[in-house]
Formats: sequence, C-alpha cells, structure tokens
Amino acid sequence: MTRIPSRRLLALALTAAISSPAWAQTLPGMPPVAQAAPGAFTVSDIRVDGLQRIGAGTVFTYLPVERGDTVDQARVGEAIRALYRTGFFEDVQVGRQGDILVITVTERPAINRLTLTGNRDIRTEDLQRGLQDIGLSEGDTFDRLALDRVTQELTRQYNNRGKYNVSIVPTVSQLDRNRVDVTIAIDEGKAAKIRHINLIGNEIYDQDTITDNWESGESNWLSWYRRDDQYSRERLSGDLEKLNNFYLDRGHVDFSVDSTEVSISPNRSDMYITAGVTEGEVYTVSDVEVTGDTILPKEQIEERVFIREGMTFSRALLELSSDAIIATLSNIGYAFAQVNPIPEVNREDRTVSINMQVVPGPRVNVRRILFRGNTRTADEVLRREMRQFEGSWFSQAAIDRSRVRLQRLGFFESGSVNVETQPVPGSDDEVDVVFNVTETTSGSFVFGLGYSQLAGITTSVQLSQNNFLGSGNRMSIEASRNTYMQRYSFSYVNPYFTDDGVSLGYNLWWREFDNSEFNTAQYSSTSAAGQAFFGVPITENDSISVMFGIDRNEINTFRGFTPDSIVDYIDAFGSRTFHAWRAEIGWARDSRNDFLQPTRGTYQRIALETTLPGSTAEFYKINYEFSRYWPISRALVLNTRAEVGYGDSYGDDVVRNICWTQPTEANPNPPASDPCDPSSPDYQRTITASGLPFFENFYAGGTRSVRGFRDNTLGPRERPPLSSFDQPLGGALKTVGSLEMYFPTLLDSPAARISAFVDFGNVYRDFDAFEAKDLRISAGVALMWRAPVGPISISYAFPLDYQRDVHGGAGDLIRRGDETERLQFTFGGAF
Repeated sequence: MTRIPSRRLLALALTAAISSPAWAQTLPGMPPVAQAAPGAFTVSDIRVDGLQRIGAGTVFTYLPVERGDTVDQARVGEAIRALYRTGFFEDVQVGRQGDILVITVTERPAINRLTLTGNRDIRTEDLQRGLQDIGLSEGDTFDRLALDRVTQELTRQYNNRGKYNVSIVPTVSQLDRNRVDVTIAIDEGKAAKIRHINLIGNEIYDQDTITDNWESGESNWLSWYRRDDQYSRERLSGDLEKLNNFYLDRGHVDFSVDSTEVSISPNRSDMYITAGVTEGEVYTVSDVEVTGDTILPKEQIEERVFIREGMTFSRALLELSSDAIIATLSNIGYAFAQVNPIPEVNREDRTVSINMQVVPGPRVNVRRILFRGNTRTADEVLRREMRQFEGSWFSQAAIDRSRVRLQRLGFFESGSVNVETQPVPGSDDEVDVVFNVTETTSGSFVFGLGYSQLAGITTSVQLSQNNFLGSGNRMSIEASRNTYMQRYSFSYVNPYFTDDGVSLGYNLWWREFDNSEFNTAQYSSTSAAGQAFFGVPITENDSISVMFGIDRNEINTFRGFTPDSIVDYIDAFGSRTFHAWRAEIGWARDSRNDFLQPTRGTYQRIALETTLPGSTAEFYKINYEFSRYWPISRALVLNTRAEVGYGDSYGDDVVRNICWTQPTEANPNPPASDPCDPSSPDYQRTITASGLPFFENFYAGGTRSVRGFRDNTLGPRERPPLSSFDQPLGGALKTVGSLEMYFPTLLDSPAARISAFVDFGNVYRDFDAFEAKDLRISAGVALMWRAPVGPISISYAFPLDYQRDVHGGAGDLIRRGDETERLQFTFGGAF
C-alpha cells in the first residue's frame, strides 16, 4: 500500500469540497452535515425533513426563503435563526441537494403531563398559572430553559416566604411520539424563624412599643397562629415603612433608617434582624393653610383639617385631613380631587408650616354603571341596590353604600365586590363605574343528606334558591323526615315586590312532630299553617315587617308519661286542637358589611307576635335579638350576641272543673270523667290554664344557643308519674348570650372560619322566676364551613357553670342535673 502524504490528503479534501454540489450550515456549536460552499444558488424547491407534530406549512410561514430566491450563506443563517426563534425546534440544519434547499429539523417534545408535588405554602392552581405564563403547561412545547427559569423563580418565591431550605427538583421523562412528562418535586422545608430583632439608636421609645404592630416578630407562644416569626422580605419592607411612620406620626421629621442587616444561621433555620435608626428632634406645627380651589366655602374645608397650629407634627393626621377633604369633594362629584400637603420645615425652630393645596379637578358625571362577574344574577337585581345613579354627579359615599348593599345580598363571595372608576375616553367630566363580583352558591338541591346529634339522620328532598333564576327572589320547597319530625313546606319571598323595596312573601307548611324524641316533654303534635308577610324599608339600615297567618295544631298527650302540667292545660280547654289567627310586627336594623361572614356592623331585631281574639289560646310573644361585630385586627373579629324572649297570655285565665275517678293502687292515675257523675265515687278538681301555652315555650341549649348542653334541655323540668326521668318543659322567658372571637385568617378559605366562644343563658318558667345565678355558662371552640353539601357546624365546649346531680346520704339520686354534651355537630341543610 502506498502511503499518501498528509498535505496531499488535505489538498484532495479541499478539491472534493469545492466540486461537491451539496452544502449545509448550522448554528455555532451544531454539527454540520457537509462543508459550506462559497457559491450562491437559486432555490428550485424546498424540502423539510424531520417533522412530526408541526406541519410543513407552519415552517414555510416562518421561513424567510421562497422558491426562486437566490440563497447564500447569509440567507441560510437568517433562515436558521428565524426557525429557532419559533421555539418549536431543538436543532435546525440547512443543506442542499442540487438546487433543492433541504431543511432538517428536530422538534422539541410536547409536554404530555405536568405534575407538581410537595407544595403546601403555594397552592397548585397559583403555581400552574405562573408556569403557564412562563410557557410551561400541558400541551405546550417543552423548553428546558423555561424549566430552569421555573426552578429559579420557585426558589425565589419560597425564599421570600422565609423558606431557605426549599428544594426544587424537576424530572423529565421521555415518552413515545416525541412527548415528555415533567414532574416538579418541591420539598418546602421549614420556614426560617426570626429569633431576634434588634433596633439600634432608639433612645426615646422602647423597642416593644415601636414593633408592637409589626407583622414580623420574634418567635413566641402565639406564633403558631400569627406566623409572625416567619421571615419574609416583603413583610420586613412593610415593617420598616411602619417604623418610619411611627416616628413621623410623633413629630420626628428628621428620622431615618441608617442601616438594615438580615443574617441567617448556618443551618438556614434562624433569622436575625438588625436596624440602625436616627430618631432626630420632635417638630411642632407652626401654621396650617388651605389654598387652591376649594369649591366649597373655605371654612367648610378647613373643618376637615385635623392637624392644628401648636400640635406635634403627625403625618397620620396630615393624611387623614387630606382624605377627609377628598371624600367631601368626591361626594359632590369631584371624583379626581387631590390634596397636596406641602410642608415647609424650619430646622432652626424645629417647626413645620403646612400648605394644604386643593386641586379639585373637573366635576364628574357617571355615564354608565356596569356589572361584571354576575353570570347568574340579572343586572336588574344588582341595579336596584345602587345608591349611585347613572346620569348623576359622582358620589363616593353612594358608591361605597352600593358596594355594601351588594355584598349583603349573600349572592357573592365574602369581600368579592370591588369597584373600578374608569374615565370615559375623550371626556374629562364623565366616568363609568364598574362593579366586579364573584358569585357564590346561592341555592342548593339536597337529597337524603343531613345529620345532627339531636335529629339523627335526616332524609329529605329540598330545593332552595336564594337567587331564584337570577331574579333575587327566594324560593324553597322541602320534604323531610327524621327521628322526630315529618315536614313539608313551601316558601317564596320577593324582596322587591314594589320598586320602593317593599317585600312580599308566603309560607305554607305541614308538620308532624314527636316531642318525645326532641329532648322535650313527651307529647306529639300535627300542625299546619299558612302565612303572608310584608317588609317595608324605612332607611338604608332599618325596616319593619308585618305577618298575618292562620294555623291549626292538634296535640296528643299520654297521661302518666306526659307532665301533668301539660295534660292539665289541654284538659282546661277541653280540646286537643288549637286554632290560631296570628299577627306579628317587627323592626330590624342591619348595618353588617357582609351577609355570609360579617366582620363589622350591627344586627338587631325586635318582634311582637300575638294571636288575635277568637283564637283557641290568646297569648303574645316578644323577642329581641342583638349581634355586633367588632374588628379587633385583621386576624381577630369579636362578635357580641344576645337574645331575650318573653311570652304570656292575655285576657282571662281558662278555668274548668273536672271530675276524677278515685285513684287506686292498681290505677293511680285514672282518667277524668266529664261531665261528673254525682252517683259515682269521684272527686272534683279545678284546673286552670294560664300563661304562655306550653307548645309555644322558649328552649335553650345546643348548637344554636348555649353550646356544651344538650339541645333544648335547659330550664324547668317535670317528671310525670309513670316516668323515670325529668322532662324539659321550656319556659316563658329566654335569656341567651355569647362572646365569640373569630379568626378569619386562620383558615385559607372564604367558606370556613374558626372561633373561640363563651356562651351563657337559660330559660325560666316566667319573669318572676328569673335569677342571674341560674345562668349556665360554657366555653369552647367551633368550626363553621359552608360545604357543597350544606353548612357544617362542629363545636367542642366545656360547661363552666351548670347544675350537677344531687344525691342523698345513701347515694340515691334526688335531683338530676343539667345534661351536658361537649362535642356537638350538625351537617347538611338547616332544619
């Protein structure tokens, strides 16, 4: 074999390359398929190889070369860059076969499935939205650079939440047909806790006073709830702004934060924060002047200025004054009014003079009021709640009131009603007001679902709709059966029977009731009623209601097993069927800010119900309810609640003389004979029916009154002759109250809330029997959840003041005490 010198080999290779008709070019770093030829050529055809999911037409759309074009190396490079910019391809090669331009591509795989695991602090839905914005979602083309950006961004977000031990591990699994499964495994780790906060330079105020309202705090026994010991960069920035406000609100005009240092322990679990400050001197206000176009008389605007000459300078008072002036002007149409406080600092005298410059802007008309997000509720239902009207001057107070009225309808998620003011293009004196709402479930269809410790399993078919067909009307049809009751009912309410807001409603129901299963005296009843009621608004928060109805109640008792007082009451009337014509008038005031979960405002109602003359039993009942919500902080809301009810008969007592067969040992409770037989060995007794009828008594105890006690068991009791236990009778006087602290931020759900409570109350035979020492008291915690199947209520209470069993010297039970029940719960529709 003859050996060819290396120089000769090189020459032969160059000759072959120059004479070859095929050439190709790739981007830097990509392997070429052939050496590039220096000459240009005219493209007679274009062929694309390697396509799987993407059509050739898509490639031709982005390709800057067409048939008949003259192509050289510059045009080839331009074509490769254009195809790479589409993001569809991992590799692009351009070659030549004769005059045919050959493009060979390798497609990027498609994402078949994207799975997130281990994330608790950030919801999966939020993460998926963020991944989609970056370009990483199921069905998209897979880009490894995007996956790297996701890893970096997730790490940054968790670091901002104080979780520095977070681990983000992406895994890509190859599938057939050029697809991949992407799994992002997240190990959040524990948030780094703030072990110490140190302020340096604060001499006038101690550190506890300064940091009292900070969101960041040193780890303490309440941190499990407040989570204030978890470090967050955004939270610390807000706290430093509060630090600045703290001093400016106390006149320290020259205050400054000189340095901020955040350090972390080697194991990334403990954080230490140090801030150096310069307090500076305290400044006073030397002069306050209102200038500019005040629109209203200047004296009226000056009344809204709360910072005065001689006072210590306070930025909070300055901002409050500006807001008050703006609110005053915005209520008369100046929607874009501004107040520019211009302070002039005199450091020699340690004083500040303030110029409140008023810039009212144009007076604005509301062109349109629009609603967004009401997919079920008709615009008319929302529009009738408006206190701001189209074509009238803009009023911030009217808009705020409209927003509250919409929130109180109960059709929307708590806190979801938001307002936008949009300028009208081409007009400087018109705006559109947009109300954005998020609808919630306003009705339910329940079949055979419900349970409570009192009623047991409830089988029911119930269709209820607080927003029937989006009309705002309330309708309910129910057929239910449980341990103690069968009930069939229909209810309909039109809250806007007239344009003025007069409501009209109807109730129809039939009920068969066995009280022996209801923790009350043993008797049964069958009743039916029809009612019509009206509601008339008086003011924004006040309304009166009127109800008229007729009902029939048939009662069955069992002598010896039903308390004698109940049997005597029925015997006094000589009939076990009671007919009644009823009327009720009530007044209510409701200033709560939300229907479902209020955080501020008051609700109170007083109602007088009476049977009309001609009814079997003539009586009246008066009931007063009060509830007020006090926002203590963002994380705490206090609810004070009370209810007082009282009833009595009116007119003459019902008196009747009846004869009784002489009791014997074998028959200690013989039936009464009426009329009396003078020849029989009977004796005569006079019985009287007075006071509130027993079947109208008030009851207390249970999940809806005094938790920790069995339902309806508080108050007077009586043991029938043939019974072995005392039976609750209820009473004519009811007193119930509660102090309940809600924790709105403890659960990350607008449909659930946790609370701690103290309940107290009791029922009494009549007004004269009331004694404060007989009030029962309990304390505990509760969970309320508006679940898809209906409301769920769970409480665990400790009775604090209650009546215990009384035993004799021999251990015999003399008097049974209160029936306590610590764990109580219900779920499903309310009965």
